Amino acid sequence: MSHNPLYSGAILIADAHCAPWRTGFIDFLHSIEAGTIKTPQLILMGDVLDMLYGPIPATHRYNRQSIELLNRLSAKIEIFYLEGNHDFLLDALFPNIQVVPRGAQPLKLSFEGKTVALAHGDTLMGLGYEMYTALIRNKMILAFLRGIDTIGGGFIVRWLERMMKRKNHCHPIAAFRELIDGRIASMRLEGCDVLIEGHFHQNQSFDIDGLTYINLGAFACNERYFTVQSNPKQPLLHEAVFRKEPL
Repeated sequence: MSHNPLYSGAILIADAHCAPWRTGFIDFLHSIEAGTIKTPQLILMGDVLDMLYGPIPATHRYNRQSIELLNRLSAKIEIFYLEGNHDFLLDALFPNIQVVPRGAQPLKLSFEGKTVALAHGDTLMGLGYEMYTALIRNKMILAFLRGIDTIGGGFIVRWLERMMKRKNHCHPIAAFRELIDGRIASMRLEGCDVLIEGHFHQNQSFDIDGLTYINLGAFACNERYFTVQSNPKQPLLHEAVFRKEPL
């Protein structure tokens, strides 16, 4: 089966958790738009926006700048948006972006004779999590919550905002290798050479039975991003830290 290409020079960003109090991702998109950072392909690995739910208009207003910037960029470069657990049901918001819902992940792309699988990473996390993630994506439940939030003057979104502000995105996970080993066997990875995920924010890589596993560091932690490099003597991804150009 043929897959869409992953381009040399493509940029991957995971877990930026962009919000009004954390705006580095917006600055990064401005740098791409201005040509300061160049890429033929932008791959958003989920949770790049801290709170964006397609059926909830209040969260659209919350992310207006990011939505407008991404839609402008999508007219110039190819963008894949893998939905995460903080940003989902996004098709209507990004008409020219290839939105990849959780159920369609991992996304498989081809790169120099290899198959690279991409996923946000919040899969195979147990029955409780599966029930939770199904509920938060249920359009009827979201419509009900939207009505309650509107009647209540936006109290649900404000409560979620307080919760997001308190969350620590930058901590190590004990026994992370064992966690990943337990998930890999159940994933749809036939014929894949590389699996790249976000979600866990660990910035680690290792080999598992011939598969190269890469977990990306979170942009939210130190504004790091990853560029695909075409050099067999170097790792597939080059890590860089974003530095906003002075005005």
